[in-house]
Amino acid sequence: MKTRIATTCFVIGALLTPYFAHADDTDSDRKHPVTFVKDSAITTKVKAKLAAEKIASLARISVDTDSNGMVVLSGKVRSQAEADKAVSITQGTEGVKSVSSKLQVKKDD
Repeated sequence: MKTRIATTCFVIGALLTPYFAHADDTDSDRKHPVTFVKDSAITTKVKAKLAAEKIASLARISVDTDSNGMVVLSGKVRSQAEADKAVSITQGTEGVKSVSSKLQVKKDD
């Protein structure tokens, strides 16, 4: 009898898990799947362009895109010239409306 109750509870929990997982998703700028794909595509394009430059510190830059095409760059670079180059590359990427740089210039130890 106990195993039957436990099994029933397990099945009900398994069926309700997707509902609760979806209800917990509170990312407000990603209400529509198309917006999420668009944001991801812009982020991927920017990261690919930064990687193509083959400058080691550009690989340590984090790229985040919101639903309006605003890109935020954060992380550490070795010089202000590298930070400026990252911003320039990002601005030249298709779909990017504006760029906010939170890059920190830190020399490697």
